[in-house]
Amino acid sequence: QVQLVESGGGLVQPGGSLRLSCTASGSIFIFYAMAWYRQAPGKQRELVTSITAGGTTNYADSVKGRFTISRDNAKNTVYLQMNSLKPEDTAVYYCNADLRSTNLPRRAYWGQGTQVTVSS
Repeated sequence: QVQLVESGGGLVQPGGSLRLSCTASGSIFIFYAMAWYRQAPGKQRELVTSITAGGTTNYADSVKGRFTISRDNAKNTVYLQMNSLKPEDTAVYYCNADLRSTNLPRRAYWGQGTQVTVSS
Protein backbone atom coordinates (compact mmCIF):
# COMPACT_ATOMS: atom_id res chain seq x y z
CA GLN A 1 0.00 0.00 0.00
CA VAL A 2 1.05 3.60 -0.65
CA GLN A 3 0.36 6.64 1.50
CA LEU A 4 0.58 10.27 0.36
CA VAL A 5 0.93 13.08 2.88
CA GLU A 6 0.72 16.78 1.98
CA SER A 7 1.92 19.73 4.01
CA GLY A 8 2.53 23.45 3.65
CA GLY A 9 -0.94 24.90 3.28
CA GLY A 10 -2.12 27.95 5.15
CA LEU A 11 -3.45 31.50 4.99
CA VAL A 12 -1.60 34.05 2.89
CA GLN A 13 -2.31 37.50 1.50
CA PRO A 14 -2.73 38.11 -2.23
CA GLY A 15 0.66 38.26 -3.87
CA GLY A 16 2.20 35.98 -1.28
CA SER A 17 3.84 32.58 -1.67
CA LEU A 18 3.48 29.07 -0.31
CA ARG A 19 5.40 25.87 -0.85
CA LEU A 20 3.47 22.60 -0.66
CA SER A 21 5.10 19.22 -0.19
CA CYS A 22 3.83 15.71 -0.83
CA THR A 23 5.69 12.62 0.23
CA ALA A 24 4.82 9.09 -0.86
CA SER A 25 5.62 6.16 1.38
CA GLY A 26 5.06 2.44 1.13
CA SER A 27 5.80 -0.22 -1.46
CA ILE A 28 6.15 1.63 -4.76
CA PHE A 29 6.85 -0.72 -7.66
CA ILE A 30 6.47 1.51 -10.73
CA PHE A 31 6.05 5.28 -10.71
CA TYR A 32 4.37 6.96 -13.69
CA ALA A 33 3.52 10.51 -12.62
CA MET A 34 2.65 12.81 -9.76
CA ALA A 35 0.33 15.77 -9.82
CA TRP A 36 -1.36 18.49 -7.82
CA TYR A 37 -5.11 18.99 -7.98
CA ARG A 38 -7.28 21.54 -6.23
CA GLN A 39 -10.94 21.82 -5.37
CA ALA A 40 -12.84 24.89 -4.24
CA PRO A 41 -16.33 24.68 -2.67
CA GLY A 42 -18.98 24.11 -5.32
CA LYS A 43 -16.43 23.45 -8.06
CA GLN A 44 -15.03 20.36 -9.73
CA ARG A 45 -11.62 19.12 -8.73
CA GLU A 46 -9.16 20.41 -11.32
CA LEU A 47 -5.68 19.46 -12.37
CA VAL A 48 -3.20 22.19 -11.47
CA THR A 49 0.09 20.66 -12.59
CA SER A 50 1.76 17.32 -13.16
CA ILE A 51 5.17 15.81 -13.66
CA THR A 52 5.91 12.47 -15.30
CA ALA A 53 8.58 9.93 -14.51
CA GLY A 54 10.46 11.31 -17.51
CA GLY A 55 10.35 14.84 -16.12
CA THR A 56 7.72 16.31 -18.43
CA THR A 57 5.65 19.01 -16.71
CA ASN A 58 2.24 20.45 -17.51
CA TYR A 59 0.41 23.42 -16.00
CA ALA A 60 -3.12 24.69 -16.06
CA ASP A 61 -3.34 28.01 -17.89
CA SER A 62 -4.51 29.71 -14.71
CA VAL A 63 -1.23 29.00 -12.90
CA LYS A 64 1.37 29.20 -15.66
CA GLY A 65 4.19 31.51 -14.75
CA ARG A 66 3.22 31.50 -11.06
CA PHE A 67 3.39 27.86 -9.92
CA THR A 68 6.26 25.41 -10.29
CA ILE A 69 6.19 21.66 -9.72
CA SER A 70 9.39 19.84 -8.84
CA ARG A 71 10.42 16.52 -7.38
CA ASP A 72 13.05 14.82 -5.27
CA ASN A 73 13.10 11.23 -6.45
CA ALA A 74 15.35 10.07 -3.64
CA LYS A 75 12.77 11.25 -1.10
CA ASN A 76 9.67 10.28 -3.14
CA THR A 77 8.55 13.86 -2.71
CA VAL A 78 6.92 16.35 -5.03
CA TYR A 79 6.73 20.09 -4.35
CA LEU A 80 4.48 22.88 -5.51
CA GLN A 81 5.95 26.36 -5.28
CA MET A 82 3.14 28.89 -5.51
CA ASN A 83 4.01 32.53 -6.09
CA SER A 84 1.91 35.62 -6.77
CA LEU A 85 -1.07 33.95 -5.17
CA LYS A 86 -4.55 35.21 -5.99
CA PRO A 87 -7.84 34.84 -4.09
CA GLU A 88 -9.06 32.50 -6.83
CA ASP A 89 -6.27 30.10 -5.89
CA THR A 90 -8.11 29.39 -2.64
CA ALA A 91 -8.90 25.67 -2.51
CA VAL A 92 -8.01 22.38 -0.94
CA TYR A 93 -4.92 21.12 -2.73
CA TYR A 94 -4.50 17.39 -3.21
CA CYS A 95 -1.45 15.40 -4.16
CA ASN A 96 -2.00 12.59 -6.65
CA ALA A 97 0.32 9.76 -7.63
CA ASP A 98 -0.13 7.51 -10.65
CA LEU A 99 1.77 4.36 -9.78
CA ARG A 100 1.86 0.66 -9.15
CA SER A 101 2.29 -0.54 -5.63
CA THR A 102 4.07 -3.86 -5.23
CA ASN A 103 1.80 -6.76 -6.27
CA LEU A 104 -1.07 -4.37 -7.09
CA PRO A 105 -2.30 -2.94 -10.40
CA ARG A 106 -1.64 0.60 -11.54
CA ARG A 107 -3.96 3.22 -10.08
CA ALA A 108 -4.10 6.70 -8.65
CA TYR A 109 -3.42 7.44 -4.99
CA TRP A 110 -4.58 10.59 -3.22
CA GLY A 111 -3.36 12.55 -0.27
CA GLN A 112 -5.64 13.95 2.43
CA GLY A 113 -5.49 17.50 1.08
CA THR A 114 -4.16 20.74 2.49
CA GLN A 115 -6.10 24.00 2.66
CA VAL A 116 -4.74 27.06 0.88
CA THR A 117 -6.54 30.32 1.58
CA VAL A 118 -5.55 33.54 -0.16
CA SER A 119 -7.25 36.51 1.45
CA SER A 120 -6.54 39.95 2.85
